[in-house]
Amino acid sequence: MACISVRKETNTLYIDFRYMGKRCREQTALKATIANKRKLEKLLTQIESEIIAGTFRYANRFPESKMNEHFSDAEQRLYEPDIWLQQQNKKEAVLFSEFVANWFNHNKVSWRRSHIINVESIINKHYLPFFGDKKVDNITRNDLLTFRTVLAKVPGRNGKASLSNTRINKIMNPLKRIFEDAADDFNFITPYIRIKPLKSPKTDANPFTVNEVNKILNTVRADYRDYFLVRFFTGMRTGEIDGLKWKYVDFDKHLIKIRETIVAGEEDETKTESSIRDIQMSQPVFDALKRQYKHSARFNKFVFCTREGEALSHNNVTRRVWYPLLGRLNLEKRRPYQTRHTAATLWLASGESPEWIARQMGHANTEMLFRVYSRYVPNLTRMDGSAMERLLDAQLEVRYA
Repeated sequence: MACISVRKETNTLYIDFRYMGKRCREQTALKATIANKRKLEKLLTQIESEIIAGTFRYANRFPESKMNEHFSDAEQRLYEPDIWLQQQNKKEAVLFSEFVANWFNHNKVSWRRSHIINVESIINKHYLPFFGDKKVDNITRNDLLTFRTVLAKVPGRNGKASLSNTRINKIMNPLKRIFEDAADDFNFITPYIRIKPLKSPKTDANPFTVNEVNKILNTVRADYRDYFLVRFFTGMRTGEIDGLKWKYVDFDKHLIKIRETIVAGEEDETKTESSIRDIQMSQPVFDALKRQYKHSARFNKFVFCTREGEALSHNNVTRRVWYPLLGRLNLEKRRPYQTRHTAATLWLASGESPEWIARQMGHANTEMLFRVYSRYVPNLTRMDGSAMERLLDAQLEVRYA
């Protein structure tokens, strides 16, 4: 992908792009300032436009470049009559609607069902109305930016005036892959160049305190008490606990085996490979599942379920049980997902190994653990130097003459 980079030795900018299958890097004398970067970005846009139009000549843009010897003959041959004829007879691009339908069918075999549903919805709701009747090789970078601007005016969920930047980025992401594949198929340069994601506010972990957890568990409806207790003290994702089956509960070894999930009301695979894990039951969790066994084991499927034995609907639970409960207790409105954050911070507070916590959470390593919960570590585990003070008070025996 074309870009503007900085040469560390000189702190000067250089242009990095591809032309006729070769990587081209052209050094400049411009220092790495914001103004100079913008200047070169405009130049890069012009170069890419000329390449697309077939009017780019390397020597015209970079007359002193050593790369000219690689391209002068090739550029000349490209416009000889026989080569020109080949270019005219090259594979003709199809409409975006036709290409994206084939692209979707080819790729969905490797996707999780939830991702298939999401991408199909984005294609039908957003892509086809805007790009559907255009030839895939006629769509420009400006078209893509205009499309993103239109998305910013679409009403959001729950009465919000517009879609969030996070949602817009998720809608835009598949387009990058779509145009990369289309460019390969029909031999053109993808228009999805230098389109950076919109800035999105970082979703903060906002866990509950032990006192708040006690209030919730002592006030919640009796038929949901053990459900939320298990959520608070295992860190399971919503789909994981709603999709938990009795065959994955091992009372003998005190383990909960995470092997499946519920997504959009359908049973599915876990989120990632690292999500497949065994969670160790604390005694409260063990007792809660023993109590729940008396209620739902007869259905021989889901641990937490409806009266008919079907999986819980997380939207119904959130709307009818969770949010009214928080309102009744005058607690800040937070998504049920914060029970997962609560488990992580409580494990940290108790001094459990970060590696062990990461495995319980279904993280591939401890990176996300410290990135998401770093601000809670000093407060909850007292990693503030006081442990060293206690050690020195107890064991340091320095004698001075």
